Amino acid sequence: MDPKRGEIWMVNLDPTVGVEIKKTRPTLVVSSDALRRLPLRLIAPLTEWKAHFEQNFWHVSLLPTPQNGLAKRSAVDLLQMRGVDVRRFTRQLGSLNATMMEEVAAAVAAVVEYQ
Repeated sequence: MDPKRGEIWMVNLDPTVGVEIKKTRPTLVVSSDALRRLPLRLIAPLTEWKAHFEQNFWHVSLLPTPQNGLAKRSAVDLLQMRGVDVRRFTRQLGSLNATMMEEVAAAVAAVVEYQ
């Protein structure tokens, strides 16, 4: 498997500890494709959208589209980014367009307080 930046994949996130997002779930690949020579990807898990996420800069809202392959409104949870081995990836659902990836990148910058 060769997941690329901007793609949404099902990824097995177990085992986890504490409040880390668990189970096999959709995730967004956020790492640069320049790093693909390594069998690791930086991912951000997706979770079902909740109204109170609107106030959180680390949650990026995604509406379901044929391109992204999502079945319901979701949130990219950028506070839960982590590096995972490509062996955790099970299947691709879809991908995000460049505009949405810019929104995700802006949220990543906010999470790490990058100016």
